[in-house]
Amino acid sequence: MTASHLLVPVPIPDRIAALIGSCIPPHVLAAEFDAHCAAREVRRFRGPRLGVEDQADREQALSELARANKTLSAHHPLLAVRPGGAW
Repeated sequence: MTASHLLVPVPIPDRIAALIGSCIPPHVLAAEFDAHCAAREVRRFRGPRLGVEDQADREQALSELARANKTLSAHHPLLAVRPGGAW
């Protein structure tokens, strides 16, 4: 039995990633990319004192993340990306 937090991520060769990507519909791949970008953007705007513009940017990124997660969850519920997730 292995603990999931002890597993080390292993890089996937480009050919294998391309093969996996060819099995997934293009709109799901685009949603995954958008979700990761939006999650990275949400993590950028942290802190108790955000300006009005920063709050608006954070809300926009959360909106984009929710839109992408809706597409990902429709394909498979475990594909959703969290803003504070590991990756």
